[in-house]
Amino acid sequence: MKKGITLFSAILLIFLASGFSNGEIKNVRIAKVAETKSDTIEEKKPEAAPAPAVKETKLTLYKKDVLATYYADKFNGRKTTSGERFHNKKYTAAHMKLPFGTKVRVTNEKNGKWVDVKVNDRGPYSKKLEIDLTKQAFMEIASNKGSGTFKVKIEIIEE
Repeated sequence: MKKGITLFSAILLIFLASGFSNGEIKNVRIAKVAETKSDTIEEKKPEAAPAPAVKETKLTLYKKDVLATYYADKFNGRKTTSGERFHNKKYTAAHMKLPFGTKVRVTNEKNGKWVDVKVNDRGPYSKKLEIDLTKQAFMEIASNKGSGTFKVKIEIIEE
């Protein structure tokens, strides 16, 4: 009689855990009826997922103590020099010398915040400025959101 009650309890537990669905049991840990004298219910412990591989990033200093600025919104949708469409919400940049497709880490020297961007355009066209970031990338690392420029360190990302 006890075995029948335990089996009924296990079936009821599975039914309740399924959330009264259409018969499918999703993401439910299945209870295992213990075959001991006390007829208790134990749960199987989920297996640990393997840790994701950490990709090591090699950085090569390109320049430091140079000025960065950001694109105006009027350039949204226009073609860049590389042929890609420009969007201020992406993580791209303009640089006069670095090849298109070069990934760089731009670090705000004042607060240490950094962002990774891909060079896909030419500019800025001022000798005082080194790199033009998209507004999204610029605001992510800016100390003062009202500033138009700040000093940065530029490092080339080598994968």
